[in-house]
Amino acid sequence: MTTTKSKEKKGAVSLLTDWQDFFHDQIPAAERIAAGKKLRTKFNRTGHGLWEAHSQRPDPIDLLISQDESRLQHLVPLRYQRMSSSPFAFFRGGASIMASDLSLADHTNLTVQLCGDCHLSNFGIFATPERNIIFDLNDFDETLPGPFEWDLKRLAASFAVAAEFNGFTEQIAENCVARLSKSYREKMEEFSEMSTLDVWYHRIDWEYLIRTIRMPGRKKSALADVAKLKAKRSHAGALAKLTEVVNGKRRIKDQMPLIYHSALATDEVLHLIFKSYATSLWESRQRLLQRYHFVDVAAKVVGVGSVGTIAAIVLLHGEGGDDDYIFLQLKQATKSVLEQYLGHTAFENSGQRVVNGQRLLQAASDMFLGWTASPTRQYYIRQLMDVKASVPIDELDHTTLEQYAEVCGYALARAHARTGDPAQIFGYLGRGTAFDEGLSKFALAYVKQNEQDHNALLKAIKSGRVSTEHVADPDLLIG
Repeated sequence: MTTTKSKEKKGAVSLLTDWQDFFHDQIPAAERIAAGKKLRTKFNRTGHGLWEAHSQRPDPIDLLISQDESRLQHLVPLRYQRMSSSPFAFFRGGASIMASDLSLADHTNLTVQLCGDCHLSNFGIFATPERNIIFDLNDFDETLPGPFEWDLKRLAASFAVAAEFNGFTEQIAENCVARLSKSYREKMEEFSEMSTLDVWYHRIDWEYLIRTIRMPGRKKSALADVAKLKAKRSHAGALAKLTEVVNGKRRIKDQMPLIYHSALATDEVLHLIFKSYATSLWESRQRLLQRYHFVDVAAKVVGVGSVGTIAAIVLLHGEGGDDDYIFLQLKQATKSVLEQYLGHTAFENSGQRVVNGQRLLQAASDMFLGWTASPTRQYYIRQLMDVKASVPIDELDHTTLEQYAEVCGYALARAHARTGDPAQIFGYLGRGTAFDEGLSKFALAYVKQNEQDHNALLKAIKSGRVSTEHVADPDLLIG
C-alpha cells in the first residue's frame, strides 16, 4: 500500500470507477482480504494511535474564521457562542479543524464515501418512505469520498470528548472507543461475506436499538415508545409547535431569534428555487410534490457548525384537508471542509454532493430529498420532521454510552460497506485488537487537543478577536 499526504491529492473526487472495470473479471473476496491484510506492512494498524500536533498545524481559530466570509454575518457570533459553551460543543462545530489535522498525517488508500463530520450526535432515528423506523447517519453536509479511517477517527474522538463532557473517567472513554472499533471490525467482516444486494438492503431498525441501549433508571429504552415519538416528531407535531392561525390563515410562528420571517424571501426567488428542486426528484416524487401548495416560509437557525449558513423552513398544504400540511427544510450547501485536502467534488452543485452522499450512505433516504440553487447559492431540501430524533447524549450513563458507541460502529460499518470494499477493509483491520488499541490512543490524545483548541476560542473571545454578541437580522436573503 502507498500512503499519501492529503494535500498532494488534486482534482475532482468521485467513487465512480472507469466503466471498463465493469467488463473485467471480479477479484475474489479472499484475494481482496489478502490485499487488505498486506497493507498492514506499509501502514501499521497501531500507527493510527499516533497523535501529536503537526509542526505546520494551522491556528484552529484561523480555520474557523476562514469560514465566516461565506456565512450570514449577523449569525457568526452565535456560532462562536454555541461552540464556546463546552469542549463537546466546540468539537461538534470544529469539523474543519479536524479535517486539517487528519490531512497532515499519512492515511490508507481504502476509499469509501465519508460522512465527513462523523460524530456521535450525527446519528439518529427516522422514518423510511415505507414508514419503518431505522437508525442511521443523519448529517451529510461534509460528505466526500476519502479514507475510511477519517470517519472512524472523528467518531472515536467524539465519544472520548462526550465521555469527558458527561463526567466519566478516561477508562470509560477508552471502553467506548474499543467497543466502537470492535463493532465496526466485526460488522465489516460480516458485510465482506454478504452478497452485494444484501449489503445494500441492510438496515438497523429501532427494535435493535431498544434491545441494545437501556437508558439509566428506565426499564425499557427511551426509544421504545414509537407512538409518542411519531406524534412528537412528525409533521403533525411540527404543525402544532411551529405554526399559528392568524386571521383565519395558518402561518409559521416567529420565535426570535431562531425562527423569523423575511421580506427578502421573495416569491420570484422561491419559484426559481422550487422549480429547480423539483427536477432533482424522481418523476413520481415530482407528481407528489405537485399536490402540495406553498403556504409560508421562514428562516430557522440550526445546529452548531451550520450556524451562519442559510436555513429556512417551508410550510406546504396538501389536498387532504385542513390538517394536511408538511414542512420542508432548505439548507445552504457549501464546499465540504474535506475538499481542500481530498480534492474537489465531482458535482457542480454542492447540494447535489450532499444529496448524493446521503443516498449512498443511508439505508433509506427521505423521499423529498433533493437539491437546488438560487442565482448566488446552492441548497439541498428535505423534510423537516419525519419521525426524526437523536439519542440524548447528556442523559446516557457510562454503560449506555458504551452501548451507543457499539451501535454507531455498526451503523458506520454498514454505510462504508455500501461504497467501499468491505473485504479489503476487513482484511486490513483483521480480527485482532491492534486497530482498536490504536484508535483508542488517538481518541484519548485528541481529547486533550480539543480542550486546547476550545481554550484558544475562549481566549479569542476574551481578547475580542471573535465576537459572541449577535443580533437577529430579519432581512434574510435566500437568493
